[in-house]
Amino acid sequence: MAMTITEKILAAHAGKESIVPGELITSKVDLVLGNDITAPLAIREFKKIGVAKVFDKERVTLIPDHFTPNKDIKSAEQAKLMREFAREQDLTHYYEVGRMGIEHCLLPEQGLVGPGQVIIGADSHTCTYGALGAFSTGVGSTDLAAAMALGETWFKVPESLKFVYHGQLPRWVGGKDLILYTIGKIGVDGALYQAMEFTGPVIEALSMDGRFTMCNMAIEAGAKNGIIAPDEKTRSYLDGRSKFPCTFYASDEAAEYIKGYEIDVSKMEPQVAFPHLPENTKPVSAATAIRIDQSVIGSCTNGRIEDLRLAAEIFKGQKVHRDVRTLIFPGTQQIYLQAMQEGLMEIFINAGVAVSTPTCGPCLGGHMGILAKGERAIATTNRNFVGRMGHPESEVYLSNPAVAAASAILGRIASPEEIMLK
Repeated sequence: MAMTITEKILAAHAGKESIVPGELITSKVDLVLGNDITAPLAIREFKKIGVAKVFDKERVTLIPDHFTPNKDIKSAEQAKLMREFAREQDLTHYYEVGRMGIEHCLLPEQGLVGPGQVIIGADSHTCTYGALGAFSTGVGSTDLAAAMALGETWFKVPESLKFVYHGQLPRWVGGKDLILYTIGKIGVDGALYQAMEFTGPVIEALSMDGRFTMCNMAIEAGAKNGIIAPDEKTRSYLDGRSKFPCTFYASDEAAEYIKGYEIDVSKMEPQVAFPHLPENTKPVSAATAIRIDQSVIGSCTNGRIEDLRLAAEIFKGQKVHRDVRTLIFPGTQQIYLQAMQEGLMEIFINAGVAVSTPTCGPCLGGHMGILAKGERAIATTNRNFVGRMGHPESEVYLSNPAVAAASAILGRIASPEEIMLK
């Protein structure tokens, strides 16, 4: 029976030769993930189950990244609960402040996720790891607790959508623009509980960092998961990095999809998602009159080294506009170090940018970069819901790092070309 890559991975983990969309299965999991917001609840529920130990101390990962370094007493207590549980269970992959990173940047970097695996996390952007050819998806804290105990969980097999990208990417257009354009095309519920499979020559040419960005935002279209078939780029990324066995799967030619999309990228501009939904996308040329108060570059969506290099290319020799606060959040300590070694941090600081330790804080309006009433931000994050980064009457516009950097310099949403032509 012909199957998609998503169906093949789930079938293998369910111990079945084949499965079909809509089928209920019990699946083994290769890794479970919690953070300082979601893990404390899961830990409390885990202790109610009555088992002494997690199913595998190598495959339960806890990362305090949302309100860390701790912003207040409550967040400190949350982190303390995680820390004590990690010690009690002797978890191999607990990452403390100073060694941790934003979870969806850190896990691939550390080789904890890979092709053919089933990964669940109590965070909606766990779908990021589909960039490596894994089935990865977000779950609730109670489901996480059960999986921590059992090493398995249940799924309804999702239907699959196929997105084929053709053409040549224009300058300044990358993975963030592809996924914003796609969400704008199908809507925030256009892939509800479905697998978004990204393919075609544009995806084959896309960097791993660009692929992570695309799969990271599959959830913003309502998808169960986003996925890209692993290839030689994937293999090169994993070389010397993978800690667990991997299996490369690909969809069969005769696999069935609920719907297919053909997208020509040749004339695509950088995309900007207007408030208050990621589907509200327009080309950057339609946004250039919008004044901003803050620019945020980083997050699990665009906090990787390629993103920082792109921003540095724009900031080099420039200054942040006097009316704009600009914040950069490298995704991990290793990315931070690499940016320092490449001279990117000097460029940022000379431009008037504030650089932070890795944290999710500003993305969810948690800390470090909260917006006041009436303020506008452009951000390389993944959501721009009402009140997402602060006051309910603030606004968030989503873009790629080059647009966010150009906007920081000009004090309004701007195309990178405007800076390069100055």
